[in-house]
Amino acid sequence: MSKAFTKEADADDDEDGVALPALPAGSRNYITPAGYRRLREELMTLLDVERPKVVETVSWAAKNGDRSENGDYLYGKKRLREIDRRIRFLTRRLDIAEVADPSAHHGNDQVFFGATVTYANARGDERTVTIKGIDEADSLHGEVSWISPIARALLKAREGDEVPLVTPAGVERIEILEVRYPQPGAGGATA
Repeated sequence: MSKAFTKEADADDDEDGVALPALPAGSRNYITPAGYRRLREELMTLLDVERPKVVETVSWAAKNGDRSENGDYLYGKKRLREIDRRIRFLTRRLDIAEVADPSAHHGNDQVFFGATVTYANARGDERTVTIKGIDEADSLHGEVSWISPIARALLKAREGDEVPLVTPAGVERIEILEVRYPQPGAGGATA
């Protein structure tokens, strides 16, 4: 079959569902120094280790003849597209990242980016979250993005304050019990 009638998967389009999380209009892409380092290390590993290995495998597999039934070649090309897509994503995110060191607020009782906040709802249920950048937040580890509803409710409040949190069930009042920041020098500086 002619290539004219097949979708060429090698096209360099970003219509593959990998979209950058939306930032509020006019805001910056805040990230902690540790988060910036992790993204930068991932980018460097992809560029210096992963991609060259896959290119070598694809090159070797291409020399083995018929590419249409060559699993190493087909998988390698697919993996190469995934790596290139992730490289583009990381490059764009690092280009617009603004590193904010939360240790600058150490000892402060007001909630800013990078704070670890313990709060309680009206039922007395306590929860602790750390406010991080969109690209580094991990809800499984109690980290929330600074643009999430809970972070927006907490930002700029102080220990002891009660703030409204809009939930699907309605508005809930939460009380801020504790605000912590990392020690200066504990988080490290930017890479």
